[in-house]
Amino acid sequence: MKIADFDYDLPDALIAQQPLADRSASRMLVVKRNSGEILDDTFSSIYRYLRAGDTLVLNNTKVFPARLIGRSNTGAKIELFLVKEIETGTWQVLARPAKRLPAGKKIRFNDELEAEVLEKLPGGGLVVSFTTSGDLSALIDKVGKTPLPPYIKRGTDKIDEDRERYQTVFAKNRGAIAAPTAGLHFSPEMLEKVRDARVTLCEITLHVGYGTFEPVRVQDVSEHRVLAEQYEIGEEAAETLNQARKDGKRIIAVGTTTTRTLESALTKRDRFVAEKANAELTIVPGYKFRVIDALITNFHLPKSSLLVLVSTFAGHDLIMKAYQHAVDSSYRFYSYGDCMFIS
Repeated sequence: MKIADFDYDLPDALIAQQPLADRSASRMLVVKRNSGEILDDTFSSIYRYLRAGDTLVLNNTKVFPARLIGRSNTGAKIELFLVKEIETGTWQVLARPAKRLPAGKKIRFNDELEAEVLEKLPGGGLVVSFTTSGDLSALIDKVGKTPLPPYIKRGTDKIDEDRERYQTVFAKNRGAIAAPTAGLHFSPEMLEKVRDARVTLCEITLHVGYGTFEPVRVQDVSEHRVLAEQYEIGEEAAETLNQARKDGKRIIAVGTTTTRTLESALTKRDRFVAEKANAELTIVPGYKFRVIDALITNFHLPKSSLLVLVSTFAGHDLIMKAYQHAVDSSYRFYSYGDCMFIS
C-alpha cells in the first residue's frame, strides 16, 4: 500500500493543546473488528469492555526532559532535542538551528553543563558530547524541558507545566523522549476499577525514541523501517503473558509502543522470556499479529507509521472510516486527545 492511503484531513481545532483535568474523562471510540461496528463512549467506561481474565499490558517507561535550550559562544539561542545516547556523555540529537552548528561548536546550558558538536549526520542530526563536573542525567533533569511534540504549542516559559501531566501515572523507568500516550488516560482510580474487574495488569518497558514518530519518507509503506527502540520484559511479565496465551485469555495492549514490544519479542521464539532487547519490528499491512487481541490507542498523525500499525491491526478501511467518524464528531486528536478501543 501507499503512504497516501493513510492520509486524512484534520482541522487544526481538533488537535488537543491541553490535557483534560481528569485523565479518564476523554472520549473513547469503540471499534469492533469482527462486526465493523463503531460506537461513541468515554474512557471512564473502559472496564466495561474488559473481561475477567484479560491481561492489560502497560508501558511503564518514564519521559525525561530531553529538550535542552542553551547559547552558543556568540549568544545565539540553540535548542537540542536528545534522541539517543550513543555512549556515556555522547548523544545523537536534533538541533535548531542546525545550520549554525558545525563540528567543534560549543553550546552552554548553565555553569555546569556544556556540549560540543562532534559531527553532522545524514538527514540533519548531530552527534554531541556533553561536558559536566556532575551527574549528567541529573543535570539534564534539572535544565531540560518537557519534550512536547511540535503540534502542541507552548511558550518556552510554559513547557514545564506539562512535566507531570505528560507522564503516565505508572511511569517508572526513565528513558523515553515521548510519552506512551494511550497510557495517559489512566488515573489511579481507573487502574483500581480495572483490577476490580478481575483484569491482570502487566508492565513492560519500551523507551519511546525518535523511531516512533519519525516521518515515513517512502511511498510504499512496506519499504519503511521504524528505528530500533530498547525494551525490557521482566520475569513476572513474561510469566503472566505466557500464562495468558496458554489459557487462551485476551492480551490487550495499551498503546502502539506496547504492541510493538510484544510482537517484536515473539519474532524469534514462540514464548516470552525475561530480556532486554531492541524492538526492531515494523508492522505494515500483511503482518499477522501473534500476541495482542485488542488495543487501546490514541488518534495518530496522517501518513504516520503508527496509523499504519493500527490499520494493519483493525483493517485499513475500518480504521479510515473510524477516523472520519472521529473528525466529524469533533474528537480531540493526538497526544492529549481522546482514544480508541479496538477489539
